[in-house]
Amino acid sequence: MQRIERVRALSGAKALLALKCFATWSVFPLMRQYLDGTTSSSLYEVKLGHQKFGGETHAYSVAFADHEIDEVLQHSDKIIFNSLGQLTRFADKTRAAGKPMGLRVNPGTSNSPYLLADPARPHSRLGEADPARIEEVIEQLSGLMFHNNCENRSFESFDAMLGQIEQRFGHLLARVQWVSLGGGIHFAEPGYPLEALAARLKAFAQQYNVQVYLEPGEAAVAGAATLEVSVLDVGFNGKPLAIVDSSTEAHMLDLLVYDLPARIVPDAGPHSYLVCGKTCLAGDIFGEFRFAEPLQVGDRISIQDAAGYTMVKKNWFNGVAMPAIVVRRLDGHLEVVRQFGFDDYVNSLS
Repeated sequence: MQRIERVRALSGAKALLALKCFATWSVFPLMRQYLDGTTSSSLYEVKLGHQKFGGETHAYSVAFADHEIDEVLQHSDKIIFNSLGQLTRFADKTRAAGKPMGLRVNPGTSNSPYLLADPARPHSRLGEADPARIEEVIEQLSGLMFHNNCENRSFESFDAMLGQIEQRFGHLLARVQWVSLGGGIHFAEPGYPLEALAARLKAFAQQYNVQVYLEPGEAAVAGAATLEVSVLDVGFNGKPLAIVDSSTEAHMLDLLVYDLPARIVPDAGPHSYLVCGKTCLAGDIFGEFRFAEPLQVGDRISIQDAAGYTMVKKNWFNGVAMPAIVVRRLDGHLEVVRQFGFDDYVNSLS
């Protein structure tokens, strides 16, 4: 939060929490001291941001449904359409509601280590790419949104891509009041040149006379949470195995989606184990880690990086018990803010 605050102070940019990454509203009272509001990907996220966070509430979705649009407008300050078709479909309602309209632009350039998450992948449905078509509706728009980064840890890469955006769309940038540069800029990474980022954002804002927005997700919560698991069983099948009371598919789905190992600190010592989830999925494996002592039933293991894209994706696969949400407050005390039980499992079904 303090890093985000520094970027805001130096650059003049505003920062909106990307609820698609992190939506655990029990810590919103702290986060709203450092952020200007929220940005969303659905009606329910719009409502959550408006009701639980406050500040500015930006509404975006790849496609809004007819039965959603009135409620979306009711709970948002700005609405960003993904396509010209959506903008045309809902423009009259948006104007009647007095809400500024934005349009997502696909600049055709991106930084993503995964094709799955690459907004500029071939045949991408994410945003309009033709400057000429966008110019036809520019008078209806108050802003443009570019979201073309995913886990981009390089300022040089971001700087180069912003230059490409300016080259292709600069004549349009000068005709709107605000520009969102999205999320996926990993300025929470240790050593990231915050001052250089802030200077680039400030110069961009001044050149085009726009308010710049950033939409940090993981950059807002990196290193902020752990998944606490306990060893239920140990065994051996070519390698030592440890079964824990959790699951990658149910509780850290991104590990499976992107074929990533979990992270445990420290990962050192003479005793190596495959740490495995308790579901029936054969590949439900957190990874292979090293420990100072042999693992025993009942041992606690802390799995790192359990904030971004974890709690928003958790599910009831195999009926595995959902982890409680526990907040360590600034004075150090632990507060159990939510526990889940059998009734929650039953009510999630039919």
